Amino acid sequence: MNDQAKIERTIKLLLLLSSGFGYRIKDISEKFETSERTVYRYIDTLRSVGLIVEKNRDGYWKIEKNSDHYKELHELLQFSEEESYILQKAIHSIDDNNALKSSLINKLYSLYNSKRVIDTIIKKENSECISNITSAIENNKQIKLIDYKSANSNTVSNRILEPIKFTTNFVSVWCYETENKATKLFKTARIKKVEILNKSQEHKNKHQPGYIDCFRISSNEKIPVRLELNIRARNLMIEEYPLSEKDICETKTNTFLFDSYVCNFMGIGRFVLGLMDDITIISPIALKQHLNNRIKIKVF
Repeated sequence: MNDQAKIERTIKLLLLLSSGFGYRIKDISEKFETSERTVYRYIDTLRSVGLIVEKNRDGYWKIEKNSDHYKELHELLQFSEEESYILQKAIHSIDDNNALKSSLINKLYSLYNSKRVIDTIIKKENSECISNITSAIENNKQIKLIDYKSANSNTVSNRILEPIKFTTNFVSVWCYETENKATKLFKTARIKKVEILNKSQEHKNKHQPGYIDCFRISSNEKIPVRLELNIRARNLMIEEYPLSEKDICETKTNTFLFDSYVCNFMGIGRFVLGLMDDITIISPIALKQHLNNRIKIKVF
């Protein structure tokens, strides 16, 4: 394990033991997927900097509040109202698909308990829904989406789901829908309310999240595509779809290659149709056929 990983694990243990709840060595080793001997070494590290880490008579370890460093630690782990507001504004000024935003949220999540930081890193109107989904995932429970606005079916309905995991920046959540017996992607912004059901998930063996391409289209399919872009097309693609940048490379002066995959031709098709004079389709032929059919439908 490299130094960065060791530091991250030590900080996570520090946060865990300072939460006010005690934890057994066995529980900690399972949580961090490491040996009990390693856990004891991390505890020794915390003690070496002056923290009082004690075990009670039942075998539960925690950091005692009478430690000289506890007050400083407590202040370090809390956001003031002003700090939370500024941090929230800064995070949400970044595009949802920006890799920097994703990295920042992931780091906050790795350092802080999700329920403590969720109101800071998530837009307030979505925080309760996302908090409930997070709790359901952690406790292996089914959920009920109340008044979910589906863009695909153009309907508003309730859904019984087994939540699996969130996508980048909590924009969507992969869930197994019990009625349709399929794994689907649900936009968190389209959820009015989430109810955690008193029923355990029953279809864990079918929880297979699909893929999301850089055009924000999801499916269980990955289709390789290659496009030749001029400067205008390259710039517009990165501006509209920031995650595409990692799949674009310069091939010669003023020409770029987009080499990636898509989940279907809907997203990439709309983009190419708007820039037909700036993009050359290298592959697949099926994409050309899809666009030809779209053009014929529009013309006739």
